[in-house]
Amino acid sequence: MKDQYAAALGMVFAVLFSGCNIEAASSKPDALSAIVIATWNAQTLFDGHDHGTEYDEYRQDAGWSEEQYQARIRSVAEAVKQMAEEPPDVLALQEIENQGVLDALAQGPLADAGYGWTFFAANPRASLGLGLLSRMPLTEVKTHSISDDGKTAPRPVLEARIEYEGQPLILFICHWKSKIGGVSETEPQRRAAARVIQRRLRELGREAPPAIVLGDLNETYDEFYRQTGNAVCALLPDDPLAAELSGCVTGEECTEIHDFLVLSRRKPPQAQHFPPGTITLYSPWAEDPQGGSYYYQGEWETIDHFLLNGGLFDGAGWEFAGWEVLRKEPFINSKGYPNIYNPRTGLGQSDHLPLLLRLEMGDKE
Repeated sequence: MKDQYAAALGMVFAVLFSGCNIEAASSKPDALSAIVIATWNAQTLFDGHDHGTEYDEYRQDAGWSEEQYQARIRSVAEAVKQMAEEPPDVLALQEIENQGVLDALAQGPLADAGYGWTFFAANPRASLGLGLLSRMPLTEVKTHSISDDGKTAPRPVLEARIEYEGQPLILFICHWKSKIGGVSETEPQRRAAARVIQRRLRELGREAPPAIVLGDLNETYDEFYRQTGNAVCALLPDDPLAAELSGCVTGEECTEIHDFLVLSRRKPPQAQHFPPGTITLYSPWAEDPQGGSYYYQGEWETIDHFLLNGGLFDGAGWEFAGWEVLRKEPFINSKGYPNIYNPRTGLGQSDHLPLLLRLEMGDKE
């Protein structure tokens, strides 16, 4: 298995990206004691022009137009404003076509939100990528390509460092490979993505700053059990069977880079059934399953995530204070399911519900 993912370990590199600093009003908030972070798969947010990489229904010869795009920008912006009392301080979006879409939001109907920093990342010639809007400075941004057995995953990992009054926060914004094509057939690409994140967390060191893995991971927090507990997947529970199948032996401290992330409901996250030193992240889903964020074949799925490292539970700097699945209008329809966007009618929002995370400032000393 190590050889299979050697490329993912040694061949992480920057891919096509763009970012910009926007001179927005009040782009840096005053004296924050708490921040709200949102992640949302906005469902195929294409602009109004043909670039040759659009999905068929978003081509001009299929009826998609600049007018429809602008209407959707206004609708998405209005939805963002309704996420909380104020727009989130940090907004991570998946399924965004390009930097222009972020600019249209930040400089248009969301101009008053003060998103002074934006960044977009995608693979070359990809249909869709990852977007980030922030009211706090992005002091460092990286993109990591994901490869498995010579194949590049559809989207990179976007790593962003945010600093506020000397307090750092690392975000790993993701949209992992979907299960289209088969669960077992696509699992290696999700595990390759987990390996990239593992490597970066180890590089940050034992005293790593607060870090969050967020976005659409296309795996549920209990994926291991859903797959009957007989195969290693990219997200593993802190479970003795999962540890045994992964090949991790308790005893000596773990310093290896694995192709999975261990999830815990403990705060701070700490593995009980994996070796000491295993990269372990806290999943709010495991402790507080709020149904799900995606509805598929009659079942709710928890494929959108916030995964938190121990730096968010140490009493200093940014601290975990709560989270929420936005199961409310305009994100749900009259039946309580995601209000899926329909490009023909222009109605709806997305097939995913947004997640909100609240952080509070702990003792800085």
